[in-house]
Order: sequence, then C-alpha cells, then structure tokens
Amino acid sequence: MLNPLWLNTFKTLVDIGHFTQTAEKLYMTQPGVSQHIKKLESACDHLLLKREGKSFELTEQGRIVYQHALKLELEDALLKEKLSFDNPYSGECKIACSGSLALVLYPKLLTLQQQHPTLSIQIEAAPNQKILNDLQAGSIDLGLVTHAPNSGLFQSKTIGTEELCLVLPKVYAGQSITADLLNECGLIAHPDVTHYLALYLDLCGDTELAQINRDDLPRSGYINQLSQILLPVAMGVGFTVIPRGAIESFQNKEALYIAPTKHPVQETLYMVHKRHRSLPARYESISAPIEEAVSKI
Repeated sequence: MLNPLWLNTFKTLVDIGHFTQTAEKLYMTQPGVSQHIKKLESACDHLLLKREGKSFELTEQGRIVYQHALKLELEDALLKEKLSFDNPYSGECKIACSGSLALVLYPKLLTLQQQHPTLSIQIEAAPNQKILNDLQAGSIDLGLVTHAPNSGLFQSKTIGTEELCLVLPKVYAGQSITADLLNECGLIAHPDVTHYLALYLDLCGDTELAQINRDDLPRSGYINQLSQILLPVAMGVGFTVIPRGAIESFQNKEALYIAPTKHPVQETLYMVHKRHRSLPARYESISAPIEEAVSKI
C-alpha cells in the first residue's frame, strides 16, 4: 500500500504545479516535498515526474498515480459523508424472510421505494437457519424468522403471527380430512413443507392427523417457487401446507379448499438482527411497513 502522506504531497504538487508553493500549503520545507516525491517514486518503482528546471511534467506512470490519488480522495470524502449523514430514506436494505412473507412484504416495500428512489430494497427468501447464518455472516442486516433465536447472538422483537393452512383442491370441500384422504390426494412439496406439515399435524387438534407418518405420505410433486406452489393444488393434483399470506396472494383462490381446524396453527414471527449491531436509520423506516403488513396476515 502506498503511503497516503506521500500520495497527498504528490497530488498537491501536481494540482499547484510548484514545489515552493506546495511546501507552503502543506507547511513543509521544499526539500521535504522533494523527499516525499522521491520516496513515492521508489515505492512505485517508476519516475513520476520529469523535471525541467523549476517546472516539471508528469510521466505516464505519474498520470496513473495522480488518478489513483484523486480516486482515494473521492472515496475518503464519500466515506466521511456516509459517516456524518445517515439518511433514513436512502441506501441498501438487505432483508431475508420466508417465501410466503416475501410475497406479502415486497409490494409494500416497493411502494416505499417508489416514494424514495434512493432507497434500495433487497429481499431474499430463505429458511430460518439460513437467515440466521446470513445475519451472522453480515450478508443481510435484518431477518424475519419463526423461531426465537439465541439471545446471545441476536436481538429480536416479536412482530406478529403467521397462520399455517392445509390446502386441498376444491373438490375436497366439506369432506373429513383423514390420513386416507391425504394419502389419496398426495403432497405437493416445497422447501418449507417438512417443517410446516409437522407443525400443522401436531397442533391442529386432530388426533388422527397427529399420528400420520409424514415420511410415508406420497408426493404428487415438488416446486421451489412459492408463487407456483398452489397452482397444482388448484388444478387438483395434490395438497400442501402453506402460510395463509401466500394463499391470499394466489389469484385462483376459488379453486382451493382450506381445511378447517379445531385449533388454528400459528407461528410467532420475530424481527431479528445481529446483537450489538446498530442498524442504519433506513431500517427504522422499513420496519413500520413490515410490522403493518404482518399485522394484516
């Protein structure tokens, strides 16, 4: 790495074009300025100036180093600007949540971005553990998960609940949901279905369903695109378990049948960020619409 003090002396000399005046501006002696230039040339292993009496011309290498010095000066100025001004409606917001929540939240956050074009919303759909891992790694700043995370590693806030629904084709409307019926229908699998299905069968209040061996349920299909999971169900191909928010976002809801339950199956939603990490002000601006959207699920 080139010495920033030598670079600054070199840049100042090029800007002013005179050794004596450069020394005066930097509160140095003229030999001191010459010494910085020699040390910089030695570090670069190239002559940077072609001296002609009291004047000089930049060599081609000198022009390159000068542009480098200008770039560093600009980067320093931008850094100071960022440190001194935390705009609540500008900058990148990196968020991760389940695919079903992404369907609900993204339109709301895009509306906020329309109002504030310098705000950049970036949402990744991911399961709980990946979200927590990414928070720890710093690749995202804010996560929404359905398990209370380790309080030693994360700071979390309860923001609401998400209801899980067993969804079947409309032809099954009014029929008793039994193990035989689910085996006949077949499971439409997706990345979160193992967790959702286990939770639903355990908590729905139906003792017969709680006894189902989930691994033995036949699969009628698999898809990892959340917006498409309900398509085969609507076409009569199988059943699935999915959050209600994803059902509300599906255009062909009239082709679906949501099985009634004795007890609603709900997961608590937590807004999470890395412990001891102070988030920029823009995350406060997006938290309100996120909580508002979750409250309406």
